[in-house]
Amino acid sequence: MDAHNSNAAGAARCPMYDADFAAAPEKVYDYIREHGPAGPVELAPGVEATLVVEHETARRVLQSPGLFARDGRRWTALNEGRIPLDSPVLPMMAYRPNCLFTDGAQHLRLRKAVTESLDRLNVARVRRDVEPIAAYLIDQFSELGRADLVNHYAKLLPMLLINKLFGCPAAIGDRVTTAMADMFDGRDSLRASEELADCFLELIALKRRSPAEDITSWLVQHSAGLSDEELKDQLVMLIGASVEPERNLIANSLLLLLERGGDDGPSMGIEDALDRVLLNDPPIANYATHFPLQDVDLGGVLAPANTPVVISFAGANSDPALAEAGQAHGRSAHLAWGAGPHACPAKSLAQVVAVTAIEQLLNALPDIAISESAGELQWRPGPFHRALATLPVEFAPAPATRTASAYRPTPTRSVAAQPVPRVPAPGTPGTAGAPDRPKKGFWSSFLEIFRV
Repeated sequence: MDAHNSNAAGAARCPMYDADFAAAPEKVYDYIREHGPAGPVELAPGVEATLVVEHETARRVLQSPGLFARDGRRWTALNEGRIPLDSPVLPMMAYRPNCLFTDGAQHLRLRKAVTESLDRLNVARVRRDVEPIAAYLIDQFSELGRADLVNHYAKLLPMLLINKLFGCPAAIGDRVTTAMADMFDGRDSLRASEELADCFLELIALKRRSPAEDITSWLVQHSAGLSDEELKDQLVMLIGASVEPERNLIANSLLLLLERGGDDGPSMGIEDALDRVLLNDPPIANYATHFPLQDVDLGGVLAPANTPVVISFAGANSDPALAEAGQAHGRSAHLAWGAGPHACPAKSLAQVVAVTAIEQLLNALPDIAISESAGELQWRPGPFHRALATLPVEFAPAPATRTASAYRPTPTRSVAAQPVPRVPAPGTPGTAGAPDRPKKGFWSSFLEIFRV
């Protein structure tokens, strides 16, 4: 491991943004663990933090709001101008007025609005929304006999689902999907973030005039009385907490299942695969940035006041103390959903989405297998996620109607005369993000077919 910057506590400061960390993050967790329950890391060039890798210490931080705040305005290095304003980790760490980065009464008010709006969704509704989206995406590659399950499926399904759950009409939804793709892929992220904010402000204005049965309308109508700016920030937060983690949960679980279930053989069930991924390769491996209100001793490692303390969910889950206590494989042992007042409020919904997406794919293409040309799979660099770059697969070509027709309503004469649109993934020629993209985007094409 290429560690640098000697630290007085004994451990060198470990970089978490390069290809070496992406390929073998467990080496960093093991190294830090040799020196204590937490240790110094560099999340990006010039961005230092303390990473917690011990399970008990991670729980202590997550469940102690009286000692650790989530408000990034406390960040001393940022306030003193020592963090580059173009740092790639700043959007994930700097303060935003949403329920992820607030504390106390403000956090309770915002979280109540979000959780009670999410609670109005149910399992049947979520499955009903996921199934046609999954069928639509499978239709885009089912006749080809090959696909990249990350960029053609796992990445796109959460984006389209967000449009459905937020109640986006065609025009707004196309812009939201394009902006999300650009933002998560690092293509002009600032412009994409601004476009996303503009889209949500338009959507909020629409839902104030014409509310419907969707998350945006429920947030608008909530008794907390959120302002337009507050509503916009909650929607942006929900995207960040939904798209990237869901993409990685689906892809990482598919990898495990297609590798014949690891040590459990080909009979491993989908829910078992999800549990194994959440334990061993959690979609968000390191996050939940906290700022100590005062200098805090983390088992012999000093976390100075107002400096970032990041929880390694992956490191805590692999803590040898869990195995010694016989908890290593228990569903309740992992911290992938967080803990304490900021624990994920949508873990059941996230699991339903992943299970349904995987079921739809495996049922439609039962002979699917990892491509022999895949070689050694690559993981995307970054300190926070555990994310495959690609997952190339092969299968016997299947007619498009094998999947989507089960969900498509009886077509009218004009629709029946048209072929199912072939809409490539964002970023490819002729799509959102390219100069020659058609006026009709991914979301409006989906709406045209399924009339949802």
